[in-house]
Amino acid sequence: MSPIGVQLHIQDTHVMIDNGILQLTLSNPDGIVTGIRYNDIDNLLEVLNEESNRGYWDLVWNSTGTAGTFDVIKGTSFNVVVENEDQVEVSFSRTWDASQEGKLVPLNIDKRFIMLRGCSGFYSYAIYEHLKEWPGFNLAETRLAFKLRKDKFHYMAMADNRQRYLPLPDDRLPRRGQALAFPEAVLLVDPVEPEMKGEVDDKYQYSCDNKDSQVHGWIRTNQPGVGFWMITPSNEFRSGGPVKQNLTSHVGPTTLAVFLSAHYSGEDLVPKFSAGEAWKKVFGPVFIYLNNVMEGDDPLSLWEDAKEKMITEVQSWPYAFPASEDFPKSDQRGNVSGRLLVNDRYVSDDNIAANGAYIGLAPPGNAGSWQRECKDYQFWTKTDEDGYFLITDIRTGDYNLYAWVPGFIGDYRYDVAITITAGSDIEVGEVIYEPPRNGPTLWEIGIPDRSAAEFYVPDPDPKYINKLYVNHPDRFRQYGLWERYAELYPDGDLVYTVGTSDYKKDWFFAQVTRKMDNNKYQGTTWQIKFKLDNIDQSNSYKLRVAIASATLAELQVRINDPKANPLFSSGLFGRDNSIARHGIHGLYWLYTVDIPGKLLVQGDNTIFLTQPRSSGPFQGIMYDYIRLEGPPNK
Repeated sequence: MSPIGVQLHIQDTHVMIDNGILQLTLSNPDGIVTGIRYNDIDNLLEVLNEESNRGYWDLVWNSTGTAGTFDVIKGTSFNVVVENEDQVEVSFSRTWDASQEGKLVPLNIDKRFIMLRGCSGFYSYAIYEHLKEWPGFNLAETRLAFKLRKDKFHYMAMADNRQRYLPLPDDRLPRRGQALAFPEAVLLVDPVEPEMKGEVDDKYQYSCDNKDSQVHGWIRTNQPGVGFWMITPSNEFRSGGPVKQNLTSHVGPTTLAVFLSAHYSGEDLVPKFSAGEAWKKVFGPVFIYLNNVMEGDDPLSLWEDAKEKMITEVQSWPYAFPASEDFPKSDQRGNVSGRLLVNDRYVSDDNIAANGAYIGLAPPGNAGSWQRECKDYQFWTKTDEDGYFLITDIRTGDYNLYAWVPGFIGDYRYDVAITITAGSDIEVGEVIYEPPRNGPTLWEIGIPDRSAAEFYVPDPDPKYINKLYVNHPDRFRQYGLWERYAELYPDGDLVYTVGTSDYKKDWFFAQVTRKMDNNKYQGTTWQIKFKLDNIDQSNSYKLRVAIASATLAELQVRINDPKANPLFSSGLFGRDNSIARHGIHGLYWLYTVDIPGKLLVQGDNTIFLTQPRSSGPFQGIMYDYIRLEGPPNK
């Protein structure tokens, strides 16, 4: 342990917490982080910024029918919750009353900061509460943000293969940078570091699935190296499930903990609270970890240390030290275990162990409703190779058990509601998922994994490259790939021939619009050509279309006649914006199209997939997987 205990110093306008390793300074009573002193740096945060723009909780809210309001949350009351040599916990809170209607979000907000003895960092969490007698509102986003010193922190790391020196914020300004199709994307034309000239910078290139976003941050590479890391030890308080994408760290230098956002999903992930609806949620705690290396050691080794610290924090969840009664400790929570099997008689006569399936508890709803759930808590894990799972430390309450299995389409929901009580250990035994299936597979395109990553992702235009993603598994994160479609298919739309085409090379990752010479756009129609030796004209065939993402799109399906009325139309759907934001997935959709046998012919057939909506470049569909099933076997 550190030779000195944690000390709290309270002044008129600031509060300082010191454990001998770091000093944390917060404004009083606002609760804005104004300073972090560590190692040889008097303040890790951007001293050129106003104090209110350094380290803060924020949110975006609106009343029904009004525009969103951005609010850096400032407390009006400061309280010491815990003060001893081993721990200090302080609270900065604000309470709402009717006189603030229309001016402040109708929430009581209590921001907490914790420092422990001997700990190289600090924790933060917040409790949001809406009383049922208060007016309704929408909460589009809430985050914890840190703005670091641009003269110190230039190297960002968020994964073993996603780390690099990033441009300076100055490089994005008009003289040095040129805004592209949207303001977040900037072409570096005269950056301070000349080797970055010609690259694109866009914060959305560093988005990450919740399941993979447990540690990210910045390194000062000048000797001696210093690291600043955001560690998220649990996803229970993040909305949208394990594959919801959020921002991480980006040019600023900025580091975020995003708890709630509509990115890669749209309005469906904006919680809407009505008058008469009581709600309370704890966001966090997250851990802000600081580390350093000795003079002469490799500063980039701080990333490896941060990953090890993240594992320790995950194993320590739920923390025992937060003082709020709204954060239950491990013995106040419950566990669920069992085994997930898949029954698809056209794949195997026996049940199949669900290997690597995502399985979790979320509030009661329909199968798949978890991906749009954004008010409460979710608890997820992955099954082992034999389908066994254990979900630990679940908050008390009523849940459904949900799952989805890579390699199979659709969503599973266990029919029996599950009620978690303190200390409960619920064993559900073997549960069986029967994915949608009507008959044998006649052909299939892609892999059912809720992503379009297996399809053809083109090289970017050489004018718009992020060097990090050259020859990278996440090559889809390059800017401007939507424009490559018309270049690759100048004379006609994509045609895919079952049996000879290869979806890895011949199926473009997104069905985008086509830009015309007059700067307008037009919809596109893709064709799937296939042969059938025998037709059962008295029966139906099933076309399964799993969609990984959609943006202001429509899917029309026609069989053998491109001018016929659509056999199927989805109507307008999707607001993910994954094409513009370099995501390869958003919200998952599964459509089943019944094809009467009489519409098919012996020999050559063609399915026409039309996406007609075409007011801009970012409308379109990312397919996950397409399958044609024959009639059921007798």
